[in-house]
Amino acid sequence: MAHTKSQGKTNQKSNRPGQRRGIKKFGDQKIKVGEIIVRQVGSKFHGGAGTKTGKDFTIYAIRPGIVKFFTKFGKKVVSVIKA
Repeated sequence: MAHTKSQGKTNQKSNRPGQRRGIKKFGDQKIKVGEIIVRQVGSKFHGGAGTKTGKDFTIYAIRPGIVKFFTKFGKKVVSVIKA
């Protein structure tokens, strides 16, 4: 007979690693094509010129250059400008 009553899933939860989200390249850093700039949940940052957004809201560079962060219409925007 069990000594603890109706614990269920709480005892079965395994320890999982983090998903390594966050900003990977900061402002004024050089970047190559395809490199990830931001990994995020939802669109906290929006992609600007020289970037694309993946289906998991990852922002990555589509041209080489320098990363710039700025605010436009109250939204945080990330873009890549030519070096």
